[in-house]
Amino acid sequence: MAFALFMGAGNIIFPPIIGLHSGENILYSGSGFLISAVGLPVVTIIALARVGGKMNQLSEHLGPVTGLILALVCYLCLGPLFVVPRTTTVSFEVGISPLIGNDGHQLAIYSLIYFALVYLFSLYPGKLLDLIGGVLAPIKIVALIILGASAFFVVWHYHLGSVSEAYHSHPFSNGFVSGYLTMDTLSALVFGGVIVNAIHSRGVSESTLITRYTIIAGLIAGSGLILVYIALFRLGLVSYEFVPDATNGAEVLHAFVQHTFGETGSLFLALLIFIACLVTAIGLTSACASWFSHLLPLSYKTMVLVIAVLSFAISNLGLTRLITVSVPLLTAVYPPCIAIVLLSFTTSFWKNPARVFAPVVAVACIFGLIDGVIASPLNEMLNQLPSQLLKPLPLFSQSLEWLLPCAAVFVIASIIDGKKRQEAYED
Repeated sequence: MAFALFMGAGNIIFPPIIGLHSGENILYSGSGFLISAVGLPVVTIIALARVGGKMNQLSEHLGPVTGLILALVCYLCLGPLFVVPRTTTVSFEVGISPLIGNDGHQLAIYSLIYFALVYLFSLYPGKLLDLIGGVLAPIKIVALIILGASAFFVVWHYHLGSVSEAYHSHPFSNGFVSGYLTMDTLSALVFGGVIVNAIHSRGVSESTLITRYTIIAGLIAGSGLILVYIALFRLGLVSYEFVPDATNGAEVLHAFVQHTFGETGSLFLALLIFIACLVTAIGLTSACASWFSHLLPLSYKTMVLVIAVLSFAISNLGLTRLITVSVPLLTAVYPPCIAIVLLSFTTSFWKNPARVFAPVVAVACIFGLIDGVIASPLNEMLNQLPSQLLKPLPLFSQSLEWLLPCAAVFVIASIIDGKKRQEAYED
């Protein structure tokens, strides 16, 4: 179930384009992608497992208000404001639209049916393990095995494409950023609670066992993701002769399945993308409804309905508008969320964890907000001033300019906390 929750359409689309454009540098770009697209989400699952699967426990050292704001933004972005609606538009445009076309009404009809299924399947969170782990995940896994195996065993001889400019000078960092953009680290903050609830549904109540099983589930999911990504890297590599000028992974996938499976390839891809998106949407809807039902005076089932209706409405804005509005929010929230996850492993080292957490997360928030402005139309309105402000910093071109300042503040805060500890010891 954990593997199926993470393996959405974006996870299937990103690796093929990396393989196509990386050429002989695939080892470096692929390693970067695996670290950010698998390593960070698994670390996040482990961090959540240590605190019982609750996001607010990770941010407790920042105070209740700050933790609530970060959690609220995260759940809204991953839920009805962006990711859940995006699963509909992506599955439609990648899998369904090529088969039936799009004259403006198909998306509305498709999304209505799609969210009716999401609503029905999300009503009973205790049954998600049976539904996703027992039914939908096996179908998805079989489809991925067929797709991955065909990349290795159907296409034996292929011409290795030239390395694109982006993957020639900085293959590792570009691969890392591509994995970073899958948003699986943010998703892990939500899915950790879903996994814990699934373990609870099997009658496990002892905290040490819940932690252990959650970590095992995260490691199994991570191992599955690695295998799928390696197969999809290979798929991209062997697709150069079919579609050398592809600009996104959807084009690569369509070209490959058409070449390998003929006309049935389009149906196969549509089924795979549909199930991948549906599982992710169900998991996110369930997790968001559970969180909001504890925050608001509304029942879980009412929140499922609210999220499904709101996601349906937003999905019909279209993918382009959706990205324009929502990507800046996601860009802004990613750095502080990563900082919180990594810091959560260090709490036992400090006399006062808040003394370290607060300044590091504050710096991550500042850089995240600036990055959010850069990713929005505001950057052009401000004559690219935010971009010019951060451009001199290391790793700016990789969208990781926040990393070194946060590390520097972490070291300084650690030294201050150590001195405070020493002073308290001497007193």
